[in-house]
Amino acid sequence: MTVWEQRWHPLREEWVLYTAHRGTRPWLGEMKKNEASEIPPHDPNCALCPGNKRLKGVNPQYTGVYWFRNDLPCFGAAGEVPEALEESDPLYRRRPAYGTAEVVCYHPDHGRTFADLTGNEALQVVQLWAERYKELRARPDVNHVLIFENKGELVGTSNPHPHCQIYASSMIYRFIEQEMQNSRRYLEQQDELIGQAIVRREAASNRVICQNDEFLACVPWFARYAYEVFILPKRPAASFTDLDALRKALLADIMVEVAVRYDNLWEMRMPYVMAIHQAPTDNQDYHCFPFHIEYHPPLRKPDTMKYLAGPEIGGGSMTNESDPDAKAAELKAVSNVLYRRRSSHGS
Repeated sequence: MTVWEQRWHPLREEWVLYTAHRGTRPWLGEMKKNEASEIPPHDPNCALCPGNKRLKGVNPQYTGVYWFRNDLPCFGAAGEVPEALEESDPLYRRRPAYGTAEVVCYHPDHGRTFADLTGNEALQVVQLWAERYKELRARPDVNHVLIFENKGELVGTSNPHPHCQIYASSMIYRFIEQEMQNSRRYLEQQDELIGQAIVRREAASNRVICQNDEFLACVPWFARYAYEVFILPKRPAASFTDLDALRKALLADIMVEVAVRYDNLWEMRMPYVMAIHQAPTDNQDYHCFPFHIEYHPPLRKPDTMKYLAGPEIGGGSMTNESDPDAKAAELKAVSNVLYRRRSSHGS
């Protein structure tokens, strides 16, 4: 059945157009090949593998999660940034980009992804994120800490080694700023936290793909991509500082399960952009901010990209050519045991 529908994205405050009937239209455009199934545990040319040279320095022979300052950071500390940029034009404004950028290697094995991590290995990553967040937020030149992962060639990652990045800067990214403003407005108008309002609706839907005592993962009602997934806390949280040891462990567990379900969907290493949305760190009251994790996979089929084209780039509004309930059902139906692990056990 053909349905033309717009849905309001409550966090970004924008309309998303839904045209699920166009998802099966004839496609003569570019087709994407699956990435190689076998990746060696060590690559001598990889700047992230243990013992290898980087642009600046050499990696230690690390055996667990490992982080370092990016050799080419996109932000600079106070002493590194050139003289203060003066505001001379009210239209063409500029300001210094203070802060730092860090790289977090999930595991020394070059061929692993987050889906391949054990529960304890994933917990070590989450614990490191929380530790780095606590330290970085205390810096006077940091107003926000963005943790994100670009996984796979299709989203432009420069290195396949399992890793993510941390941008801690004076800059508050636009989506975070929008969520900050929207969460305050919603609380004033509805006397309810917007994160909890979303959780309540998603928990009562068919869009939940997995959950535990503290978190649920769903393809949200307002998804912008076909297989977009949100991880939402069942209890209020604004940042990592609100997560105790148990919640961190359960967050690690559900993040592994989401990654496993993605890879199991088409038995391939699913590419995606993962971003952890948490409150700014500029010492204001953000208790109403909705801590959550977003996954944005670029594929709408195993070999077909969701390209941002005329409506998205030219018009500025997303079109989703799928039904979130149907895509959630697909992710929910697959096994929560990674297919690569099942294959190795069977051989």
